[in-house]
Amino acid sequence: MEQSTQMKVVVTGSRGKVGRATVQALVDAGHDVLGVDLVRPVFDAGVVVPGRYQMADLTDAGSAFAVVAGADAVVHTAAIPQPTGHPPHVVMQTNLMSTFNLVEAAVHFGVRRFVNVSSESIVGNFFPERPFLPDYVPVDEQHPLKPQDPYALSKAFGEQLMDAAVRRSDLRTITIRPSTVHNRDNYESNLGKQVRDPSNLSANFWSYIDADDLADALVLAAESDLPGHEVFYIAAPDNAGGHDFAEILHRYYGDQVELRPLRRVDSSGISTEKAERLLGWTAKRSWRDYLDADGRALPH
Repeated sequence: MEQSTQMKVVVTGSRGKVGRATVQALVDAGHDVLGVDLVRPVFDAGVVVPGRYQMADLTDAGSAFAVVAGADAVVHTAAIPQPTGHPPHVVMQTNLMSTFNLVEAAVHFGVRRFVNVSSESIVGNFFPERPFLPDYVPVDEQHPLKPQDPYALSKAFGEQLMDAAVRRSDLRTITIRPSTVHNRDNYESNLGKQVRDPSNLSANFWSYIDADDLADALVLAAESDLPGHEVFYIAAPDNAGGHDFAEILHRYYGDQVELRPLRRVDSSGISTEKAERLLGWTAKRSWRDYLDADGRALPH
């Protein structure tokens, strides 16, 4: 791990679900955090937001350079999070150019660490226009990337920007590919049906991640001294509902997908062995902390 002293960390997309949790986790870890998003600042004295905040459109290079100047690390969570709510060119322009501008700024200013938030959908499993199944499960970092949609493509290009940055500079980069992110407010609406009945299929094979567990991984990535560009999947170790993974895979997919060795009976469809080994990350939270066995929300 890198030194435990305070770092100046820029968190993009800081008012989103992942960004909010990440800002709080970095502040709790003792870092000086600048949050950046498209949401207007709040000037009321009684409103407390962790860290500092600036409103900026990161598809504008000048804004990206302005917020990155003086930073030790950038954690880039900002993005249009899926391809269906905007025209395709807007998804690509927003996601790719914001990442490009931030990387350019990080290289220019000699930032030490860039943490790039990619997506599990980079494999091609979400939003395909033609049917897609992964070659094997649990999916890991060695699985080939076969994206079809503009969101997954933008994430694939973003990872190539990380590769290029480490070739041409001393910037060290880590890409995190989270599973679908949930928090207390949406566990029941998002995962309840899968907990009750695994026939409610998901493109990630019943995988999920808690927003605070993802934030923990992003803090570890920002503090890491790993060289070059490393890519990590982040997901809970179990599946939504705690079902027998081999049994439900065979029940609903037959022999269409190769099943590789599992670490537990109720395994996730995503492997996080690399993140555990190289980042020292382990999930601390489960759907069971928020839902009962029937997928209904537990009382707070």
